[in-house]
Amino acid sequence: MNDEMERSSLDLEEIIKEFSDHSHESEQEETVTEEVTEEVTEAVAEEIAEEVTEEVTEAVAEEPAEETEEMEKTRRIDRSELHKAQQKEDLSQETRRIDPVRMWKKAAPTSDDTIPFEAVRSQLSEMMEEPETEDVAKIWNPGETPKAEEFTERWEPEYEQPMGEYVPPQPIQFQPRSRLNELKKKLVAGPEKRFYQLSEVGVSKLQSVIFLSVLVVLIAAASTVMYATGVIPEHRVKVMVFCQFITLLFAGLLGSYQLIEGVADLCKKRFTPNTLLVVTFVVCIVDGIFCLDQVRVPCSAAFSLAVCMSLWSTYQRRSAEISQMDTMRKAVRLDGIAACPDYMDGKKGLLQKEGQVEDFMDTYAEPGKPEKALNVYALVAMFVAFAIGITAAVLKYLTAGVLEGVTAGLQVCAVCLLAAMPATIFISQSRPAWVLERRLHRLGTVLCGWQGVEGLRGEAVYPVTGMDLYPPDTLRMNGMKFFDEREPEQVIAYATAVISATECGFAHLFTGLLDSYNGVHFAAKDITFYENGGMTGVVEGEAVALGSWSFMKEMEIEVPDSARISYGMYIAIGGELSGVFAVNYGKNPSSAAGVNTLTAYKNLECVLVTDDFVVTEGFLKGKFGIKNKRFILPEYAQRAALRQKELPEEAPTLLMSTALGLAPLAYGVTGARVLRNSSWAGAILHIVGGAVGLAMMLVLVILGALYLISPLNMFLYQLIWMIPALLITEWTRIV
Repeated sequence: MNDEMERSSLDLEEIIKEFSDHSHESEQEETVTEEVTEEVTEAVAEEIAEEVTEEVTEAVAEEPAEETEEMEKTRRIDRSELHKAQQKEDLSQETRRIDPVRMWKKAAPTSDDTIPFEAVRSQLSEMMEEPETEDVAKIWNPGETPKAEEFTERWEPEYEQPMGEYVPPQPIQFQPRSRLNELKKKLVAGPEKRFYQLSEVGVSKLQSVIFLSVLVVLIAAASTVMYATGVIPEHRVKVMVFCQFITLLFAGLLGSYQLIEGVADLCKKRFTPNTLLVVTFVVCIVDGIFCLDQVRVPCSAAFSLAVCMSLWSTYQRRSAEISQMDTMRKAVRLDGIAACPDYMDGKKGLLQKEGQVEDFMDTYAEPGKPEKALNVYALVAMFVAFAIGITAAVLKYLTAGVLEGVTAGLQVCAVCLLAAMPATIFISQSRPAWVLERRLHRLGTVLCGWQGVEGLRGEAVYPVTGMDLYPPDTLRMNGMKFFDEREPEQVIAYATAVISATECGFAHLFTGLLDSYNGVHFAAKDITFYENGGMTGVVEGEAVALGSWSFMKEMEIEVPDSARISYGMYIAIGGELSGVFAVNYGKNPSSAAGVNTLTAYKNLECVLVTDDFVVTEGFLKGKFGIKNKRFILPEYAQRAALRQKELPEEAPTLLMSTALGLAPLAYGVTGARVLRNSSWAGAILHIVGGAVGLAMMLVLVILGALYLISPLNMFLYQLIWMIPALLITEWTRIV
């Protein structure tokens, strides 16, 4: 047994010595790579473990009865333990290097040549679990013979890392990623939370209620027409009146949410059309009770129509709010528009700024001025309707008695309340906003409430840059041609230097072209712009002219007719034509739609604020079809002055866009203007319609023609006013 262990020790020593000799032979190599060292180390460690384990197993099989304490410890060695340690080493992210010579010398006794396997195994496990990374070149230099004392102690670095003064971390500078994280937190806390709250409520139940309300309106209208035309037999009239009363109650049940909201508005010291609807419902119910006794038809058809319109208004408001929150919660960027007073020729400028989530959440639900005007009108109309009803009651009392006076007063009061409130008054504000929001939602744009609508009205100027007209993805370099003896790299470098000194939208195109040629970047000075589509500058002491073919002709630079191309950019160095670049300006749908929308609207003009000599009247007409004078091309000095103007700090955000391009912002600006006009027109129309209805009721009461104040006439009056109201609410669809 001892012979076997001694032979195992000698074999191990020979392996180590052979590995050491091999290391001395590699003295002439420049470096020992880390990958080779790791592979050799793992191979040697695995071979040592396998040979010693096999020898111990054979020795145990030959002498099963004579097991010593040392052999019992050796037999309990589990190869899987070493294998697991090696797997742990492979999965670790740190790099650990094992020096077999150092490991053996540290584990070897000083007075005996034998090496116990237990010491080797423990040393392997210790080295596997070391967290720090050691450098093989410093632990073991093949060109030097290690000393014995160097192996008995743990190696320490030749120098110590100086402990410097603690430097606190610097504040994180603004970066798009940090801005995006901040934006996401605000969106989740605001729009996204509100979106899921509205989604839980949904609109499906509301749609079902609206459908039932439409059926109630049809049933009530049909029975009213049948009664007025005498189709219903006399013995069935009481049944029909009772059904009309039940229909009135059922319509109030369907509109219970609107009635509750009207009471809540009254508790908040606000009088809204829903509050007027509550008063109308109470008066109609009381009048309906008298109708059962007097066998006359109540105003259930007109009231059911008003409830249906009120439910539709709630549906539109909720759908519009869900769309707005959905647009905001999906945002990865927010570009806002604010008004800069006295921007150009006394007109305000609509300048872009960075939008904030709070700018939308704090303003989107505020009622507009037309809606406030309708609230005031509803309160006044209620008192006027009561006054007309009291007048009818007094006149009837003087001729027929108390009971007849009370019933006449209730009947006239119910009809006046319905006449003062055309059914479409409920959707006069909600439907234009809903129609516009459906369009803006697809573009990723939201209006910041009525504050944004008011701020975007009036005469204004919208500044346009080269990036708005042709974004980077629409520009292509189709080819180039050089004429003189200059190197192409020099010609491209000179052209890039002149263009980069301006605000041209295609400067990045030439910069990328120069980088592809590995050219040198120069700085240009003495930049001069010309109104006929060109510019000049000085680069490295040489005069450089860059522009269109007509500009070269005016500069008296000879250009061959064969080199004339559409939208070509010519460069002349030192008065001689040096090259021509064929630039393709792809038409961007968003840019074309945005420019045409802005220039087609009254009191709104576009002004070019970039030093882009390519954009001329011919360019605008050829690329965008702009033929009017609402696209202003000021002088270059004025453009520079416009670029220097900044927004006031207190300027509120009027609209925000979550998408790139000119179209989302342009449609938001023009849509706000149409929405304002539609809202005011709807409010004025319904105020006039209600006033006309109240005036007609007053005339009929004074004339004593109460027979004309019938439920059928009231229902027809409501239908007549619906036609212009629906047409006005469609205005926002033309944006």
